[in-house]
Amino acid sequence: MDEEASPHHARLAAAESVDGMPVVTADLHSALPAILAGVHADAPRARVAYVLTDGGALPAWFSRTLAGLAGHLAGTVSVGQAFGGDLEASTLHSGLLAARHVLDADVTIVAQGPGNLGTGTRWGFSGVAVGEAVNAVATLGGRPIGSVRISAADPRPRHRGVSHHSLTAYGRVALAPAELVVPDGLDPDLATAVTAALAPLADRHRIVTVPTDGLDAALRDTPVGLSTMGRGLDADHAYFLAAAAAGRHAARLLG
Repeated sequence: MDEEASPHHARLAAAESVDGMPVVTADLHSALPAILAGVHADAPRARVAYVLTDGGALPAWFSRTLAGLAGHLAGTVSVGQAFGGDLEASTLHSGLLAARHVLDADVTIVAQGPGNLGTGTRWGFSGVAVGEAVNAVATLGGRPIGSVRISAADPRPRHRGVSHHSLTAYGRVALAPAELVVPDGLDPDLATAVTAALAPLADRHRIVTVPTDGLDAALRDTPVGLSTMGRGLDADHAYFLAAAAAGRHAARLLG
């Protein structure tokens, strides 16, 4: 799409910024429909683009979620080694520019495709790219919003409370400041654990608590089934609520 033969080449060659566009970054593909639900709960007419990075499955058509969201997204831009989006871009940076200037997105969501590489080590997981996405958004004059991976249901201790994936990506890899969203109304024990986990990140990022009234209904009204690591909405409610809250925050930045 940004190659010289593309009809969009001249526009992208001239583009230097995404003009303050809110961009929600997420670790897992399963966050995509929940973030979208959060955006459209408060801004139903907002044009939302999806930038598909190459950490998980590479073909866009592998995602049943994307098929189910047809008509609800302004379009998909596959970047890097990923392919099959409505547009294809060579890098995340050019993909973000395409979302803004070709798809006319008001909000963009950045997440890998279905699947996730993880080795159980601090650095050996594909979601580390979330931190690089924050840097790319900031470089292009966007507003990075972090969808934090929160769970009270994951059987693995490293993913309960705030996942170590989020803590590493936002705490160690993201060098630019972002707004990290926490949903209001979490179970008190979970809320305490989340607050403690995110406290060390507050030196760089802004921790934003977002009200969640109406978000459960928005999540239940999504056109696709919600599932993360085999757990549905009711089994891992905090995870999906956190993603929807990040979408709501992005919508509210549109004014």
